Amino acid sequence: MKLRNKTQKQNAFTLLEMLVVMLIIAIVLILTLPNLQQKEKIIRNKGCSALIEVVNSAILLYEIDQEETPTSIDDLIAQGYLKEGQNACPNGKAIYIQDGQANHE
Repeated sequence: MKLRNKTQKQNAFTLLEMLVVMLIIAIVLILTLPNLQQKEKIIRNKGCSALIEVVNSAILLYEIDQEETPTSIDDLIAQGYLKEGQNACPNGKAIYIQDGQANHE
């Protein structure tokens, strides 16, 4: 069994080194979080545009099958052309049908 000499140095991080690393991580987070929140808004708006196109496609399919234009999103959901929850955009705006086209508030 080998005894450790008191003058022998241990390999470990000092408190100061740990604080410096934590400071660097905090600075990186402070710089990136606002950018991520802004990107989230853009993604939600793009998701709404994509959902409007899906609803427009469902309107066309409904018109082909039923030979009439749906009057509301509920008609599309009731007939199975859309799922529950596809009547509102990811950003919370409701989708409605006006003149045979999907729009949002």
